[in-house]
Amino acid sequence: MSSTIEKALQRQQQEQARKKAEQEGTTSLERAVSAEKAKKSSDAPTENPPKAVAESSQATESVERVVQPEREPDNKQPFHIDLQRLEANGHISLTGERKQINEEYREIKRKLLSNAFGPLAKTLHNSNIIMVTSGRPSEGKTFTATNLAMSIAAEQDKTVLLVDADVLKPNVLNTLGLERRRGLVEYLSGEVADIADVLYPTNIDKLKIIPAGKSHHLTTELLASQKMHETVDEFANRYPDRIVIFDTPPLIGITETAVLANFAGQAVVVTEEGKSKIPDIRHCVDRLNPDMAIGFVVNKSVNQDTEGTGYYGYYYAERKS
Repeated sequence: MSSTIEKALQRQQQEQARKKAEQEGTTSLERAVSAEKAKKSSDAPTENPPKAVAESSQATESVERVVQPEREPDNKQPFHIDLQRLEANGHISLTGERKQINEEYREIKRKLLSNAFGPLAKTLHNSNIIMVTSGRPSEGKTFTATNLAMSIAAEQDKTVLLVDADVLKPNVLNTLGLERRRGLVEYLSGEVADIADVLYPTNIDKLKIIPAGKSHHLTTELLASQKMHETVDEFANRYPDRIVIFDTPPLIGITETAVLANFAGQAVVVTEEGKSKIPDIRHCVDRLNPDMAIGFVVNKSVNQDTEGTGYYGYYYAERKS
């Protein structure tokens, strides 16, 4: 009897243990399934994030836009000079055509290059900086400056930088048929940080241009600034094979030109035959730096060739000291 009771008790304990194990197994399985569901839910993208989260994301994007503004496109496309147009307007030819004007500018540039790189260069400050000016407007200084620049650019071992420093009445771009761009004034006034940003290449391989830029009420102060002085010195000394031509305002009655004369080692004074007066020419010389090499170009000098047609003549004569 006692044995029977013990067996019954054992079976009862075994049954209780079995049920307990089944309950614990079910709970563990449910926990595992629940955990798996929670993991999948957290990995899935939220289609409709809470409003607070969305607003936070928009605020972050707004801050990024303020900290990193979009950079303006760099307008450094080369200037394309229409050489055939210039030839038709009386400029020198760079397309191989033999013209009298080419020979005339060869004579002028030979003297300038000799002054810039020959024995006289040791006695001149910034001998490779050449200012082209005139006594009064409309005597042909910009026409002369652009032709000189193109003629020197045709040299095998020289590069040319043409700077439109006539900030009062800029005419280089107009003469060459080019569109207006930022230039010297923007750099000197601080609107442009680097002079390289306003130094434009051209389709003439060895010719670069710095436009005058926009008008400014402090042009004299800008041109007389230490920044201008340092810029010209860099032009003069950075590249040993470079000629820098400044197209400057007329000398008579313009303060800016006398300021620029302190930076250049050579000056080319353009005169117009039959128009320029001797007192004006003397006044021009008086306003230039006496230590400069000063030459004169006689513009619009009509000569007769064998066919009886006229052409413009240009003559360079160094001032006697």
